[in-house]
Amino acid sequence: MTVILLRHGVSTSNTARTLAGRSPGVDLTDRGREQALALAERLAPLPIEHIVVSPLLRCMRTVGPLAEKLGLEPDTEERILEVDYGEWTGRALSELVGEPLWKVVQGHASGAVFPGGEGLAQVQHRAVAAIREHDRRFAEQHGRDTLWVACTHGDVIKSILADAFGIHLDGFQRLMVEPASISVVRYTPTAPYVWRVNDTGTDLSALIASPKQPAGEHSGPVPGGEVGPDAGSAGGTDAPGGAPESAGAVGGGSGGGPPGADNGNAQSPDSL
Repeated sequence: MTVILLRHGVSTSNTARTLAGRSPGVDLTDRGREQALALAERLAPLPIEHIVVSPLLRCMRTVGPLAEKLGLEPDTEERILEVDYGEWTGRALSELVGEPLWKVVQGHASGAVFPGGEGLAQVQHRAVAAIREHDRRFAEQHGRDTLWVACTHGDVIKSILADAFGIHLDGFQRLMVEPASISVVRYTPTAPYVWRVNDTGTDLSALIASPKQPAGEHSGPVPGGEVGPDAGSAGGTDAPGGAPESAGAVGGGSGGGPPGADNGNAQSPDSL
C-alpha cells in the first residue's frame, strides 16, 4: 500500500510569517492555488483511489482540484490535523524564536509540549496511527496494493516520515517538507519504505540561498513548516522558514519558486 503525503500549498500564514496552527480561515495564496492546480495535473494520471485530508481550509483547497479531476470525495481525518500549538498559535515566528521552548523543539522534539497545546510526541502518535489504519483499511477493501493521498501539514508529515525511516522523533527536524511537496511511503507487512521526500517536481527554488546568508550558514526548520524564499517579502525576513537566518525552527517546507514555476513533473512518467 502506497501513500502520497501531500503538504498543503503556500498559505496566507506562510507569507505573513506567522504560526497558523489550527486558526480558522487560513487560505491559500495565489501561489498556493497555482500549486494546487499544478499538483492536480501532475498526480491525476496516477491510479489514485482515495484522498484523506486534514479538515483545515488550506488542505481542503489544496486537494480540491485533484479530487475534482479524479472524481473522488476526500475523507476528512482529524488525526492528521495540524499541531495544536496552543498559546503559540497566530504569533509571529520572529517573536517565537526568542522563546526557550524554541530550542527544545529543535533538539529534543520528543520532549516539546506547546503551552496550552499538545506535544510533538502526541502528534506523531496520532498521525502515524491514522495513516497506518487507513492503509490497512484500503488493503482490506481492495485486496491489493492501492495508491492514495493524505493531505496534511509540515510537522505532521515530518513525524510520519521519521517513523517510516525508523529515526527518533528528536531527529525529525532534519527533514524538510515544503508547501505543495509530496513524500511517498510504501507500507509492507515487514516494514515501511520511503520512496520520495519533499518532492516538488521541477521547482528547485528553495535551494537558492538568501542574499544575506553567510557562506556555510543555513536556517533551520520552522514550527508549522518551512515557508520558502518567495514568502519573505510579506514578513520582512530573508531566511527560509521565517526565522532569523541564524536560528533553528519548528515545522515543515518552503513556499518554492516564482509564480510561473512548475511544481509538478507531469511529463515524466516515472515521477509520482
